[in-house]
Amino acid sequence: MDEAISAARPVDRAGWGRALLTGGVLAGPMWVTVALAQGLTRDGFDFRRHPVSVLSNGDLGWVQIANFIAAGLLCVGAAVALRRVRHPGLGARTGPWLIGQYGAGLVLSGVFVADPLDGFPAGTPAGPGEVSWHGLAHFGAGAVAFTALIAACLVAGRRFGRRGERGWAAYGVGTGLFFAAAWLALIGSGGHPAAMIGFALAVVAGWTWVSLTLSRALRGAA
Repeated sequence: MDEAISAARPVDRAGWGRALLTGGVLAGPMWVTVALAQGLTRDGFDFRRHPVSVLSNGDLGWVQIANFIAAGLLCVGAAVALRRVRHPGLGARTGPWLIGQYGAGLVLSGVFVADPLDGFPAGTPAGPGEVSWHGLAHFGAGAVAFTALIAACLVAGRRFGRRGERGWAAYGVGTGLFFAAAWLALIGSGGHPAAMIGFALAVVAGWTWVSLTLSRALRGAA
């Protein structure tokens, strides 16, 4: 009986690992779908003027708060699984740590709500408005998540390059540099509409990279 239980444990761990990686793969599509649906339907929201973070305000703000926290926890779970699954790009330490940091930053972005901004939610005065302590904490959480995502892309790109996998290497480096450039453009422009759209596209690109990279790890865990 004891031998049978011992033999089953590795299988159980593998099953949990696959479940956690699957959650990480689905985190991006879930986050993007929920954010896009809200952005297109909530009164007063405009992707050219508002970051997705402000959707955490108003009567339906709990939806985006839950979106941040759920996606973040799924990424943290995937990071835990990556410690047991060999991944040629993410490795066993640095990559999982960065994916986990990205997830933790997302969770904190949900806990600390961004301030209302430029007419959203409805009734908010036009303009940038005042920044509260939780608004500052939200910016800090975003910085934690974004720097981790950029670093994960670049680390994976370098590791894939060393293996001679040029396509994956270029994809990782390209995604990381695109995200970094879009983020800096958003900050430098003070929220110019073109920069807002560019950053929104960078967020989608970053989530796509996370999903595809974790999908490769999931195949390796089969």
